Amino acid sequence: MRIIVLGAGVIGVTTAWYLAKRGHQVTVIDRQPGPALETSFANAGEISPGYSAPWAAPGVPMKAIKWMFQRHAPLVLHPTMNPDRIRWMLEMLANCTSPAYARNKSRMVRLAEYSRDCLTELRADTGVRFDERQQGTLQVFRTEKQVAAAEKDIAVLQADGVPFEVLDRAGCIAAEPGLAGAAHRIAGGLRLPGDETGDCFKFTNALADKAEAAGVVFRYGVTINAIRAEAGRVTGVDTSEGLMTADSYVLALGSLSPLLAKSLGVRLPVEPLKGYSITVPITDYDRAPVSTVMDETFKVAITRLGDRIRVGGLAEIAGFDTSLNPRRRATLEKSLTEMFGGAGDLQAASFWTGLRPMTPDGTPIVGATPIANLWTNTGHGTLGWTMAAGSGRLLADLIDGRAPEIDPEGLSVARYGRTPSRKAQAGGLRPAAA
Repeated sequence: MRIIVLGAGVIGVTTAWYLAKRGHQVTVIDRQPGPALETSFANAGEISPGYSAPWAAPGVPMKAIKWMFQRHAPLVLHPTMNPDRIRWMLEMLANCTSPAYARNKSRMVRLAEYSRDCLTELRADTGVRFDERQQGTLQVFRTEKQVAAAEKDIAVLQADGVPFEVLDRAGCIAAEPGLAGAAHRIAGGLRLPGDETGDCFKFTNALADKAEAAGVVFRYGVTINAIRAEAGRVTGVDTSEGLMTADSYVLALGSLSPLLAKSLGVRLPVEPLKGYSITVPITDYDRAPVSTVMDETFKVAITRLGDRIRVGGLAEIAGFDTSLNPRRRATLEKSLTEMFGGAGDLQAASFWTGLRPMTPDGTPIVGATPIANLWTNTGHGTLGWTMAAGSGRLLADLIDGRAPEIDPEGLSVARYGRTPSRKAQAGGLRPAAA
């Protein structure tokens, strides 16, 4: 079968890899000159199945109000009159209940744990290298209130059989010796020994090379203008290089996916969640992190990537704005300095921002759509790197008509009850350029 994958980020490339392994003829289209040059470029570097959790959680609405008045807030909401964004925010608020949180986290952990296993197998099969480490994630709590709040996450981890360790201050420092200088800031921690780290950009480029050798055709520098449909089926993709056709199509454009799906009558409730990172060269390896440390107060991940430290996180709901905000850099630097002071050269750090595609319930949208030959692999939020391999393999199984290795329940757009409009079924599609 001929399949077009829209998007050459980590999600699109892993999807293309697994589809090619199934024997399909795959073409990947992306507007950038190479793979992983947008959201996948400089993310936090953590592969954290156990830490997979929705941002929509009990208590978040009150926290969001407090964060509005904090200089180093982990979440910033910019005022908007955009009806789609307002609707998305209301849906997110509706998911800030204990039952919804437990349901959504369980779905996310299910996919993320599977993805970790798929990545292990993929790494062994291909030999790709990406500054990878398999030394766990440590979530550091600065207050006793944060320690107590972790109980709801621990309950889900226990229910899903995910290994974890509850640590006191000494245990945190034993796991991450570089935290010794921050001992007075630590109230406790939650360690997930099954988590990993790695450079998403390096991985995606290495896998793209493998995929190309396996027959995948990459069309870089090609703008996607519209998806054309007729009688409930996609008939082609209108691009800057003309109409491109296939038997099936995969929408893996991250935050841009809803722009194309909307004119098909399919609403993908995905909002761009702006995140930031700094990449810092290590100057003192004894003070540097061993793996990933999550600073719960600022929602920041501090990750060892070879001879660099990647500090990533934060969130702004600000549409498609990609300007670099120096206040966000200050927060990242503050977290690194307070946790691992003296470990790296902040003067030599690079500063980056990217748009993470977030759903209101935190769970990605992977699977079939009401359009017969259109599939989605998007909406992974801050966990695209964590869930990439599993999402790609799951979708390849679904497209191939195979029984997937995990239950796909609750992962497709069907959970939102969306159906295509009559206009979409009749064709005539022209969404905004992507």
